[in-house]
Amino acid sequence: MEYDNTNAGAIFKNETATGNQPTYRGKINVDGVDKQIAMWVKQTKDGKPFFSVKITEPYKADAPIPANPTQQKDEHTDLPF
Repeated sequence: MEYDNTNAGAIFKNETATGNQPTYRGKINVDGVDKQIAMWVKQTKDGKPFFSVKITEPYKADAPIPANPTQQKDEHTDLPF
């Protein structure tokens, strides 16, 4: 019988975390849909530790990049500079 990983996941320490990167990260399945999970260890104003969690769509490195995504129409073609 195959293992059912619906509504389950795993999270691991991010050994290469720098800056605002998550302290822990991993994968989770939510209602049959695979997601990424990121977790940061933070502190309240009183100094008590807590976890901040974010669940997102999985990263896809092969996703197409739109051509010139930030290119905007130049409305000021008469400017001297």
